[in-house]
Amino acid sequence: MKRLTIFLLAFASFAASGQTLAEFSALAQKKDTLAQQALLKKWEKTGTADPDFYVAAFNYYAVHARREVLSLQTAESEGESLQLTDSIGNTAGYIGGTVYYDAGDTKKALDYINKGIAKFPDRLDLRFGKTYLLGEAEDWKLFTNEILAAIDHSSKISNKWKWKGNEPLEDAKKFMLGSIQAYVMQLYNTQDDLLLSNMAQIAERVLKYYPHHVESLSNLSIVYMLQNQPDKALPPLLKAEKIDPKDTIVLGNIAHCYKMKNDTPNAIKYYELVLKYGDEDSKQFATGQLEKLKGK
Repeated sequence: MKRLTIFLLAFASFAASGQTLAEFSALAQKKDTLAQQALLKKWEKTGTADPDFYVAAFNYYAVHARREVLSLQTAESEGESLQLTDSIGNTAGYIGGTVYYDAGDTKKALDYINKGIAKFPDRLDLRFGKTYLLGEAEDWKLFTNEILAAIDHSSKISNKWKWKGNEPLEDAKKFMLGSIQAYVMQLYNTQDDLLLSNMAQIAERVLKYYPHHVESLSNLSIVYMLQNQPDKALPPLLKAEKIDPKDTIVLGNIAHCYKMKNDTPNAIKYYELVLKYGDEDSKQFATGQLEKLKGK
């Protein structure tokens, strides 16, 4: 699966598209909560026709929704942690931070962004800001639904998305699909098999409108392979190969699929194609697989 850089709506770090947003951004940098509240209250009275108001209000509550508490853990966490030792120097545990999102502030953030999306449905930054927060809060159902809604709407507007300042987004289709691919990777990286259906939903929705999207064909096949269904995984991969015969990720997935089906001749055929077209890492992996398959 191809990994693309995930789009992040960096909280409180906007490129100002208007004077009020610039003022809000400056207050956010100073962490002047009271001044931010006052500005938003004043802005809401006159600025609800301004998409930047919804951006600011969403970010204000999203930032405040994020909470971190210290907890005693038996294993070292990914972030910073303090190791605890007993009297003879053995590790007794770790004190680390656990992040969670407050339900009340998260709801307020989503309420504002939902109003903004309803008024300005062609603003992709609003939609992806919402998606980012849902991913951080690990609300994978709503996360997936928002992605599906963006895909459907993109078809309605022929991919003519707008961005900050209500400016047309350059190469909007490519940007949207690249960001969605990164969101799929976010689901994949949870290593939660229950989310395979979410990945499949997204891939199928993309393919409904963009049937030649190689990454989504590959994603769908990966879901089937992880569900131990190689017969279902193979057709989308073979379609992807016709679109891009030198895509070594697709070729490697086809080889693995044939390997799952115990079809050694075809597995060898496709690993040899990886060896032909791949980079050094791909070639090294294919060489190892070929040695195992030919040694049977």
